[in-house]
Amino acid sequence: MSIDKQSESQALVTALRSHADRRAFLQLTAAGASLASMTLPAAWSQSATQGVSKDQIVLGHIGDLSGPLVSLSKPSVNGMRMRVSEINEQGGINGRKIKLNIEDSGYDPKKGVLAAQKLLTQDKVFAMIGTLGTVISLPTIQLCLQRGVPHLFPITAHHGNYEPFHKLKFASFAPYPDSTAAGLKEILRQRSVKRIGILYQDDEFGLEILRGTEMALKTMPGIELVEKTSYKRGATDFSSQMQKLLAAKVDFIVLGTIIRETIGAIATGRKMGYAGEFFGSSAAYMPAVAKAGGKVVEGFYALSEAPTPYRDDPKNNKLLNDWMDRYKKEFNEDADLWSVVGWVLIDMFAKTAEKAGSGLDTDRFVKALETNPYPRTFLGTPDYAWGPDKRLGNTQIRISQIQNGRWVTISDFIKA
Repeated sequence: MSIDKQSESQALVTALRSHADRRAFLQLTAAGASLASMTLPAAWSQSATQGVSKDQIVLGHIGDLSGPLVSLSKPSVNGMRMRVSEINEQGGINGRKIKLNIEDSGYDPKKGVLAAQKLLTQDKVFAMIGTLGTVISLPTIQLCLQRGVPHLFPITAHHGNYEPFHKLKFASFAPYPDSTAAGLKEILRQRSVKRIGILYQDDEFGLEILRGTEMALKTMPGIELVEKTSYKRGATDFSSQMQKLLAAKVDFIVLGTIIRETIGAIATGRKMGYAGEFFGSSAAYMPAVAKAGGKVVEGFYALSEAPTPYRDDPKNNKLLNDWMDRYKKEFNEDADLWSVVGWVLIDMFAKTAEKAGSGLDTDRFVKALETNPYPRTFLGTPDYAWGPDKRLGNTQIRISQIQNGRWVTISDFIKA
């Protein structure tokens, strides 16, 4: 069956332009999944692997360098660039150097689709790595699958990054519902709260946090989800939502928020007199929340897979301190959690590509990733492992809390 790439592209952009609500977005990704399952023409096969030449491997990354997640995206891109430079200075991967092509989505789904199309059809990347944000990764995955290009380790924990199974999509973040449920149960079992409320972003990301909250409370008799309220992505006023939660007399609030919304929601709640605790998902575990939130976010709980590094932490090992010093020298700013994430994602790719051998192609890369786990690093990241029938590499999270303006890990790894 032939596929008209131009009409396909226009259909995706049109669908995204009109997806004012979640249903349209889900229709878009469902349509993409249907396309991806079709038999692709020979011209799109990986017999001549795109993005791999005698001396180069081309990777693509879609970040947010101009939108609401720039404080997350910039350090993750820096971490990627740092690891790429290190690898290339050491001779590359089996003689091939990495070229990392970066596109900016502005956290806008339409721009994300256009960015993905450019990377896939013009830049002809071998793999897409670290796609930032659920609303960007879900349609990008479908475009990658249509062209037979691996979609690796998106910076988002949506279950659609690894479900339904496809040999070319690999996720590394514990999924939002499972991690939220595991972390929330651990927190709540130590408390006497009874009435839970949730504020979440009105899209697939926020709904994942809602699902995780509901999963947790199903196993905790006596604790009830008494109110749930949402906001549109990009909102800055949370007063009506907080009024709704406080009217329900909640004594614990779950946040399905990211950076600005986390700070804004907590600040609004405190201003209205809410004295209880706030709990966020792994998406709220942001260095910018602790740094920009100030005293208003003190005591806030969130979930993490890797700790936020601080150069003056006496618990640091020498490898970590040396790594942070190299990062600061290169970028003239301190490394943070997302610098760690970006560095590790490229390192995971590089170690896998090296195992795939000098005859690197998609099938060899996939087999190498399925058979070579990535162990814990000096940066505090968990163990990662995929397999022939396993496309999620990690199910471990930890609970962290903002104390004295810094994120502090307060639990061991918990299986989500």
